[in-house]
Amino acid sequence: MFAWLANAWRVPELRRRVLFTLGILAVYKFGSWLPAPGLAKNAVNNTGSSGGVSSLLNLLSAGGFSRGALFSVGIQAYVTASIILQLLTTAIPSLERLQKEGEAGQMRINQYSRYLTVALAAATSTGYSFLFKKEGLLASSSPGTILLLILSLTAGATLLMWLGEQITKRGVGNGISIIIVASILSSAPAAISSWLGPSTTSTGRLFMPIVILAVIVAVVFVMEGQRRIPVQYARRQLGGRESSASTSTYMPLSVNMAGVIPVIFALAPLSIAQTIGGFKPSWNLWIQANFSFTSWKYLVAEVLLIFTFTYFYTSVVFNPVEQADNLRKSNGYIPGIRPGPPTAAYLDRVLTRLTFFGALFLAAVAVAPSIFESQFHFPQTATRFLGGTSVLIVVGVALMTMRQMESQMAMRHYEGFLR
Repeated sequence: MFAWLANAWRVPELRRRVLFTLGILAVYKFGSWLPAPGLAKNAVNNTGSSGGVSSLLNLLSAGGFSRGALFSVGIQAYVTASIILQLLTTAIPSLERLQKEGEAGQMRINQYSRYLTVALAAATSTGYSFLFKKEGLLASSSPGTILLLILSLTAGATLLMWLGEQITKRGVGNGISIIIVASILSSAPAAISSWLGPSTTSTGRLFMPIVILAVIVAVVFVMEGQRRIPVQYARRQLGGRESSASTSTYMPLSVNMAGVIPVIFALAPLSIAQTIGGFKPSWNLWIQANFSFTSWKYLVAEVLLIFTFTYFYTSVVFNPVEQADNLRKSNGYIPGIRPGPPTAAYLDRVLTRLTFFGALFLAAVAVAPSIFESQFHFPQTATRFLGGTSVLIVVGVALMTMRQMESQMAMRHYEGFLR
């Protein structure tokens, strides 16, 4: 591994990308500590300490929510906007046509996502402002102070969206995923301290590392798992001539084709509940009582959202009808399956079964921390970081980032790490 990292560092382009990504993450960390204008001095570390969904908001904003920082809204607004746009793409014909126009259409859809992100960030910032006002954390309760805070938090969320896009273009990996991973890793010191603290039972200290290691192994195993569909080609174009000999290959279908995206998407609607609760104290009390991490309502909602987004995102990235049509056009077929609609039906059937097990795995990993917290009394701070969803996101994004770095190094004939 160290030899692979050394080889990666020797590639000038890859080195620039890594340094650029680290620089953006440093800016993000600074913004998660920079107090937003309009808050009183005692606002730091005084909000979001009640647990429940508040700890989720802290996890996704690198602790910025508890500190009333400029990046308190975090990246949730952009994730929610992406969810809404993808849902609308399947329902609105004009957006569906844009999606099929290739890169130009995708750029238009991304622009709509940016506009929607600003709107959602403004709504979230409004909820946070009233929540801060209710807790007495504002320097002044005047409308001007509240408006300044709303504009500042909205600008912070918009800037964070832009930083994520810059990582995607000029850095390493998907910018939004990298920022989410940075948010999770920033809570590592507090999680380790909580795990080693006096409130943790001896059983928790012993079994938590075992559970974490088991989750990491399971995540890598499932993320790398594939179902290989054999494909036979009657004729293939080789050079400038047509070969009469048939060739065989396979079509890899991942067990979890959606990766960690469904988990990230599922967290966004759940985090909005805390924002809605900020508008009215009675709503906030109801949300805290019914949607804590260990409540069965929260767990059922999380499982349903993960299953929904897993099937939805898989249908977006893999279309069986298009794949079957591409095979027919290239004189390819699956042995024992007729080309055309029968091939599409076969691929859809196989993909549906694989997606079910992938979604079941994601849901099990996501709800595991809540079960360990309620049944084995693991500390909440440690389970939020060291278990389930956090490990899944960190390991999944790490695998995707390493694949991208692998492709950069493969062009320069370096031996990779994942082989």
